[in-house]
Amino acid sequence: MELVTLVRLEGVAKHVLLPDDTRLDILRGIDLAVAAGDHVAIVGRSGSGKSTLLNLMGMLDRPSEGAVWFRGEPVRKMRRGRLDRLRGRNVGFVFQQFNLLAGRTALENVEMPLGYATGREFWRRRRTATEMLERVGLGHRIESTPEQMSGGEQQRVAIARALVRRPALILADEPTGALDVETGATVMELLDDIASEADAALVTITHDLHVAARARRHFRLDTGVLTPFDLEGAPTPSAADSSAPELAASVAEPDAEAEASVDRAPRQDEAEPAEVAS
Repeated sequence: MELVTLVRLEGVAKHVLLPDDTRLDILRGIDLAVAAGDHVAIVGRSGSGKSTLLNLMGMLDRPSEGAVWFRGEPVRKMRRGRLDRLRGRNVGFVFQQFNLLAGRTALENVEMPLGYATGREFWRRRRTATEMLERVGLGHRIESTPEQMSGGEQQRVAIARALVRRPALILADEPTGALDVETGATVMELLDDIASEADAALVTITHDLHVAARARRHFRLDTGVLTPFDLEGAPTPSAADSSAPELAASVAEPDAEAEASVDRAPRQDEAEPAEVAS
């Protein structure tokens, strides 16, 4: 039997109006399908729209044009409550800055998503969170707060929190961006291993070609356009390595003027699409 694609984007575009009434096109005509067990890397420079694309895949945002489908159902037709439950059950987010709750222990941080569970999963939440922390090698740090942990330990807590409900889709936004190279490699290996064990889809957005090379499929996002890029069998160069000049150019940092144009706050005069009953 043919497997149903987990998440699919068809003709997805995202744009906002800037204060000077010009339109900023963040994403244009994105087509992408990700199945269970897939590992996809999306590479692009800062301001290329990578995080916006990840938010659309994770159903945190809605496209200006096009459609997002999850397990064969159009997201735009889902009511807000159902969409929130679907996301909480099926999508795990790993962020560059960890986003852990300050003053809360590692156990409390990992246990947090299980507070929205029901039945047996809810009542076993402390045990489940403890087991996940042990899985990422932090069984001895369950009572430690983020302030007492290293960057690598905090990222492992963030991974445990993202995976504690065993989501079908893991979205990692620059997961090694705040880590040194060696720690980042260890974190990515852990993320790969856990995703493989659960047969979960893993989508990583990054500007680091070493991180991208770990994936099975590779894409480049440049000026809002997503295109496939073949890294199979190629070396894993740094962004400045001439052995991959085309891809390196896409991840080079933009100049200050270009960065400022992307960072300008959008004007909220484009309403989100109305909720449609399923």
